[in-house]
Amino acid sequence: MPNSLRMGAALALTALCASVVAQPRQSPGETSVSVGLTGLNQFNTRIVDGGSFNWQDASANVNVTKQFTSAFSAGVSARYNYQNWSWSDPQAFGGQAPWTAISTPALGMNFGYSPSPEWRFGFAPTVEWSGETGTGTGGTATYGAVMSVARTFSKDLTLGVGAGVFRQIDETKVFPYLLVNWNITDKLRLGNSLPAGPAGGAGLELSYALTEQWSIAGGGAYRSYRFRLNENSPVANGIGQNSFVPVFARLSYAIDRTTRIDLYAAATTAGRLSATDSSGTTQYSTNYQTGFAMALSLSKRF
Repeated sequence: MPNSLRMGAALALTALCASVVAQPRQSPGETSVSVGLTGLNQFNTRIVDGGSFNWQDASANVNVTKQFTSAFSAGVSARYNYQNWSWSDPQAFGGQAPWTAISTPALGMNFGYSPSPEWRFGFAPTVEWSGETGTGTGGTATYGAVMSVARTFSKDLTLGVGAGVFRQIDETKVFPYLLVNWNITDKLRLGNSLPAGPAGGAGLELSYALTEQWSIAGGGAYRSYRFRLNENSPVANGIGQNSFVPVFARLSYAIDRTTRIDLYAAATTAGRLSATDSSGTTQYSTNYQTGFAMALSLSKRF
């Protein structure tokens, strides 16, 4: 599962229960470490009510998980995400850029419990601080947890359900999602495309192994995230929000058994931007046309 893909905090957020369930069980005492680096470019995208925007995204993450017993595992994770937005005549926001640079550091934990080889439960609390440059950490926190349960029916099929509950700055968000790990054939697999987290559920992707090293895939998910605006924003100390449905294609190359490069091309559909003032009144809200993005990700397991 492409844990390092980051569509702006939207294809973003550290791997939580979706990856906990999907990973094979380790031997007691073993510790696994994974790191990821990702760069993304959202090309110029038209705003329905006038103007356009583009943004670039860079992120880094590290995850450490230890199998304490045959049934119980626990881990910690850290991530830093940075977005840089550029605007052209944003008439939908009164002709002013509603935000520019957004920083999102995050910390998380994950717990897995398998009372039997067939069943696995996951719980992953996380907290992140998402705000425009200059806001500090006050009033920027998003916190909550993802919970999941999955059952392995055979060596080729694991199914489950999960739910996320998060307080996104000043709004509580609850979402259910499906967990799928289905090896339809030796080469064809249906699984979760993204890690579940504050921005949304795990999504789905269908992947095909071209060779032992090369694979292709296609999938999608729903993403939505909020961030605090600084005092120089046209909506001073307010809240920005970006919601969309990324539909993507992936080309992956396994350098070795623990190192992988993923190239993504994505259409960002059903996009919507909004800015809410500090009293909770929505000052601006507009849709944007389908955009195009590309991302390159490098992930490594130890």
